[in-house]
This record gives sequence, C-alpha cells and structure tokens, in this order.
Amino acid sequence: MAAVGATPGRTPQGPVPGAASASFASPAPVPGPGEAEEEEEEPAESHLCVLWNSGYLGIAYYDTSDSTIHFMPDAPDHESLKLLQRVLDEINPRTVVTSAKQDESMTRFLGKLASQEPREPKRPELIFLPSVDFGLEISKQRLLSGNYSFIPDSMTTTEKILFLSSIIPFDCLLTVRALGGLLKFLGRRRIGVELEDYNVSVPILGFKKFVFHLPFCLFSVLRTHLVSIDQDTYGVLQIFKSESHPSVYKVASGLKEGLSLFGILNRCRCKWGEKLLRLWFRRPTQDLGELNSRLDVIQFFLLPQNLDMAQMLHRLLGHIKNVPLILKRMKLSHTKVSDWQVLYKTVYSALGLRDACRSLPQSIQLFQDISQEFSDDLHHIASLIGKVVDFEGSLAENRFTVLPNIDPEIDEKKRRLMGLPSFLTEVARKELENLDSRIPSCSVIYIPLIGFLLSIPRLPSMVEASDFEIEGLDFMFLSEEKLHYRSARTKELDALLGDLHCDIRDQETLLMYQLQCQVLARATVLTRVLDLASRLDVLLALASAARDYGYSRPCYSPRLLGVRIQNGRHPLMELCARTFVPNSAECGGDKGRVKVITGPNSSGKSIYLKQVGLITFMALVGSFVPAEEAEIGAVDAIFTRIHSCESISLGLSTFMIDLNQQVAKAVNNATEQSLVLIDEFGKGTNTVDGLALLAAVLRHWLALGPTCPHIFVATNFLSLVQLQLLPQGPLVQYLTMETCEDGNDLVFFYQVCEGVANASHASHTAAQAGLPDKLIARGKEVSDLIRSGKSIKPVKELLKEKQMENCQILVDKFLKLDLEDPNLDLDIFMSQEVLPAATTIL
Repeated sequence: MAAVGATPGRTPQGPVPGAASASFASPAPVPGPGEAEEEEEEPAESHLCVLWNSGYLGIAYYDTSDSTIHFMPDAPDHESLKLLQRVLDEINPRTVVTSAKQDESMTRFLGKLASQEPREPKRPELIFLPSVDFGLEISKQRLLSGNYSFIPDSMTTTEKILFLSSIIPFDCLLTVRALGGLLKFLGRRRIGVELEDYNVSVPILGFKKFVFHLPFCLFSVLRTHLVSIDQDTYGVLQIFKSESHPSVYKVASGLKEGLSLFGILNRCRCKWGEKLLRLWFRRPTQDLGELNSRLDVIQFFLLPQNLDMAQMLHRLLGHIKNVPLILKRMKLSHTKVSDWQVLYKTVYSALGLRDACRSLPQSIQLFQDISQEFSDDLHHIASLIGKVVDFEGSLAENRFTVLPNIDPEIDEKKRRLMGLPSFLTEVARKELENLDSRIPSCSVIYIPLIGFLLSIPRLPSMVEASDFEIEGLDFMFLSEEKLHYRSARTKELDALLGDLHCDIRDQETLLMYQLQCQVLARATVLTRVLDLASRLDVLLALASAARDYGYSRPCYSPRLLGVRIQNGRHPLMELCARTFVPNSAECGGDKGRVKVITGPNSSGKSIYLKQVGLITFMALVGSFVPAEEAEIGAVDAIFTRIHSCESISLGLSTFMIDLNQQVAKAVNNATEQSLVLIDEFGKGTNTVDGLALLAAVLRHWLALGPTCPHIFVATNFLSLVQLQLLPQGPLVQYLTMETCEDGNDLVFFYQVCEGVANASHASHTAAQAGLPDKLIARGKEVSDLIRSGKSIKPVKELLKEKQMENCQILVDKFLKLDLEDPNLDLDIFMSQEVLPAATTIL
C-alpha cells in the first residue's frame, strides 16, 4: 500500500509510503522572517474645493497621501485672488471643485486657470457642482454625519458633535460650505475607493487646519509672518531643482532632485520628514518664536556630547513609515501582512523616541511635546500587536495569523489540522480494506472548501467515464491520473471536522478586524507621532548638514531693516569649487539700501547676489547658515531678476519677460522690508534703452527714501555711474569685485570692496574663453573708436585679401569664356559679369 503524506496547509512534496495526505494550495512566495515588503506607493494627489464670496475665501482640500482633509478658515483676498493663486502653487491640486454659480472675479480667475498650456505641470481639472451642493445646512449635515475612523464608536451623537466642533470652525460659513462641497465631490468621485462596494466610504483619517495668508495685499491686516517668494526666485537661487531620473526604470515615475539647496540639506530619514522640510522651504517665516525654537534643537544636536544621541534618534526615525497609508488600508479592510510588521516597528520606534526625549532637556519645546504626546496609547498598540500577531506564521502563509493562546477555539482547530496526516493515514488504511483487491493503494486528502476525499490511482482498465463508477463511492473528479471519490467515511469526517482551514481563517480574520478597530480608535496619537517625528527628523537633518558644512546660527533683529552677513559663503558653490572666497554683506541703516555692484564678467557678481539671497532664505527657514555671523532683520519678501527664460509659446522676448514677470513684480510689490536682487537687467534690448530703464527703476525706489527696499544690483552698465544717472546720497553704495591686471592677464580675487570698476575687461574675459587674439584686438580697436566718436573702418589686410579674391574670380570668368560660341553676346557678358566684379575690386 502506498500513499502520499504532507502536513495540512502545505503542498505534498512526494510519495511517502504508509501515510495519508491533506492537499492545500501552495502559498505565494513571501519575504523571509523579519522582512517587510517594499510597497510601491501610489502618487499622492490633492483635491481642492474653493468658494469666494464678498472678498473672502473658503478653502478645503483632501490629501490622498494621508487621507486627511485640510481646511483654511475664512480669509480675505483681493479681487485678483492672489491668495488663492499662492495656495494653488503650493498644493498643486489634481482637481479644483467649486460652485457653478460664481461672480466675475472668480470666473476670470478660473478662465485663466483653464487656459494654461497642457504641458504645464499638473494643470488642475476644474469641477463645477450645482450651488445647492454648497448649501450651509446640508454641508453641516454632511460633516456631522460622516464616518470618521478617528472618532471612537463609543461616542454618542452629542459627544461626536462637540468633538467635531472643537476641530472644525463652524462659525466660518464659507469654510463649512467648502468642506461640504468637498465631501460631496469625494463621495461622488469615490477617491481611493473606486473599485470598492458602494457602501465603502472614502477614508478620512483626520481634519487639519492650515493658515496661509498673503503678505502683499490691500488689506493691511493680512501682513503676517509668511515671507513671499515666487517661483522664479526658487528657480534662480536653486532652492529646488528637478532633473530627469537617470535610471531607465524610473524615468516614467517623474523627476529627482538635482543640485539644489533642498538637495544638500535633505538628510531626512523618513518620507514625512522630507515632506515637512519641503513645506518649510515653501513657507519661510518671520515668526521669531518658531524660528528660534527650530534653531534651539539644531544647536543642541550640534554639541559634541550630543552626537551619539542624534545618531541614535536618526536611526529610530528610519523606522517611522507611512502610517496614514496603513490606517487607510485598515479602514478599507485591505491590511497586508507587511502592514502589521511596519506598524509594529513604527510604534516601537516612536516609543524609543519618547523614552530618549524624556532624558533630554525639557526646556526645549519639541522634546517636551514628544515626551508628553507620545502617550501610553502607543504602548497599548504595540503590546496588542506583539501579543496577537504571529509575524513568522503570517509571512509563511502570506495572511494574517495569530499567536497561540489567543483563542482556545482556534488553537484546538489548528491542533486538529496539524494532526490530520497521521489520522488520515489510519482512515486510508481502513478504507483500502473495503475496496476491490485490484486497487493497490489509496489516500484520504483534505481540500479547503471541498472537504475530505478518497483518492485512488487510475487503473489501466478504467478507460471510459462509466469505468470510474465504484459501488459505495460517489465519483467527484479526475486529476493527474487520480480518481477522487466521496465515501461514507469522508462524509462523516466532513460532518465531524468541518472545513477547518476556512474556519480558522474566518476566526483569525475576525480577530484581525477587532485588532484594527483597536488601532483605528487610537489613530489620533499615530497622527501626532508623524507630526512630531517629522519635525524632529527635519531638525536632525539640518543639524547634520550644519555640522558637515560648518554653518553657524543666525540671529534675528526685528528692529534691523535689512541683513548683516559676516564672511558669508554660497552653500552650493562652495561644494563645487576647490576654493571659495567668503564675502560680507550689510544692507540698511548707515550702509545704504541700494548696492550697485560692478566688475568684469566672471568676477563673481552673480554668485554674490545669490549668496545673499540664499543665506537670508536659510535663516528664514530656521536653518543654520554658511557664514561666520548673520543677523537678519524684518524681511517680508525676496524678489529676483537674475535669469531669464525665453518662451515662444508666450510670445514674449527675454526683455519682456524681465519686465513683465520679474522687475514689474518687484516694483509693484516690494516694501521697505523686501530684499530685491537684480543681475544684468536691461541687456536684452538696446543698450541705451536698457540703461535708461535700469536707472528709472532704481530712481523710482530711491525716491521712496527710508521706505526703499533693500536692493542689490549687479551690472556691467558702467555708464550708470559715469553719467551719474543715480542721485547721490546715503541710500546708494557702490561696490565692485576686486581684480588685478598682471601684464595681459586679469586676476580675479572674488572679493567685494567699495568702489566702481573702471572698465568691463571684456577682452580679458574673451581671451580666457579662448577667442583668437586677432578678434580680441579688433574688438578693442572698435570699442576705442566708438568711445572716441570716430568712424569705424575695415581692416586693411582683410580688405586686400578680399580684393585679390575678387580678381581671381574675374580672371576665372575670362578663362572660361568660349569666344567661338555662336550664342555668345559680349555686351551682356561685360554688363552682367565683368562690371559687377570690377566694381567690388575698385
């Protein structure tokens, strides 16, 4: 007698004499114990809802990355909707939802938004809903009746209303209506649950408030702590720089960060830290309390005795994973085995962060917040997961399994399942005794969802289907030359043992659901963990960069109008150059508000301008800066005119873009607290016109007197100084890049000093670029003639060469002339060929 043996839940591996078998589908390949699957996360999207009425905006948006709704309390905005435009620039929504009934200002704005070129990144889709969907009462009902996993089921209706009222400002009517319209859109579009049953709602894991005011507005009350920086400034200062991904496998996934300020400072260990750092870069602030709190943490971790603690905290932060995605899957009952492992590591890492921060000075607010707000709920979650989830068994079977001693009924069924092989072997032996003697062997197998079957090898005499009939057995199916039957005994086993495998899975799934409910009920603390852990991650990253690059702590002076930088360095250029010459900068007070910088090309004027802008920006983000000392006053905006990008699609020239998009923006919006950086403005048009416009712009600002912005201008228009186009006074200071002529060579010192360049030294720059000496000499000659007002004459040697060339052409024409040609007309030949050539020679 031969049979096949295997442990229940495993695929039989081969023949084993004298044993029975239970057959199961082979589990899919899974990671080894302790390994977690790397999830390919879906790209995050935002869906924004906006309402505009009587000069106020109501804005709310849903972020798919953390399944959270963010809202902004009713905020005033100008008719040009600059605040809304800035929100769109930062959030970059996939869709913009609004009411079909709008006033003229909103209609114009949406028209411009819809007319953007398709090639522009992520142009939003405009969705118009009927105005009735934004009704106040119906919006309140949607908010109060929503199914939110972060609200405990034990709360009564009254308690739920009170809880939501503490989060959502129901007195902001536009915001409430925008939230109601957003919920209507989410339910109709079914964001994230498109393929789910219709009774599954869009997961909402929390509500968060964000404040986003505009510094430049007709409403003086809108002057807040945010510093205004436009997209051009982010680009020319290389704060961000996107590049195509070099890997052919990731080209379709988008862009990667190139050499940029964000790239060198981003040492975050978790995704949410990187996201927060990008947000800080997008929202530089003048809030001295917030800035100093960031600097305090960085300074603490820069102390040599705290280096080990910083490294340990950074390692723990590496285990803080995408908790919102896991909570979203729990809400949809799509939790994977790897999710439990990731959540377990995240929670225990958060507990490690809490214990570490409790040993740190509680005078630092961040350490105090982590110590207090990482509550015992985290320990409860970790303890539950650790006591319930069998990670090794779950990975082996690629499904959720529980540890022993959690449910006695499950344990009993598993014991039965594990004891089946030996039991079924005995059953098969007895069944064989009752079968025809021609049947050499049999086995009893167990198949989930089917039950117990008697398996018999196919005999040579069994050819037709009628030959499969055996008295006392019910034929089921033929598989791999094995006939499968139900017998009276297998039917008894079905009634006695039932479908063990499915029963175990069902009961373990129920336990998983109960565990999910426990975790979702404490989702608030997990959200807070992400907020504080990402903040700690950012500050540790900035501390690491400050340590490696030798940055120092800036200080802030609200009374100082301007910036004062001692031996500052360009944070990117110093990493690329073998040597870098530091330079100081001081603007405001008795040092003047307008700095006019002259000097040869390649002497470092543009780098100096960008250096001032980057150091100021880093200080307003709350980072240490590349300078010996830096004092930053009240700066409400940074404007630049440094680099131009021509656009055929816009139909604008380089000079028009300079005026329209950069200089005009600075002239119209810069205040006495603004920093303006202008490099080579005016060279895109006629020299005289460009010089005149530059002088006119500077005189416009100088006419403002004490309310003039802080301006750094780099120019090669030496006539601006020579012709005294700017008024004399304490507001203007002239600087130059120090150089020295060594024979025919020009030596750059890259050092800023007071004074004015006496020449552009274009010939020296051309020589360094490799232009031939003849061209350089001719250029100097023409330049001297223009400067002296004399006429420009051709070069004699070039003129003689041209005459000889024309003579040779004339001779060749005569030699090719066929005098015997009957069609030859000498008069025509002389008038059309000889006379023009002779004229050019003479």
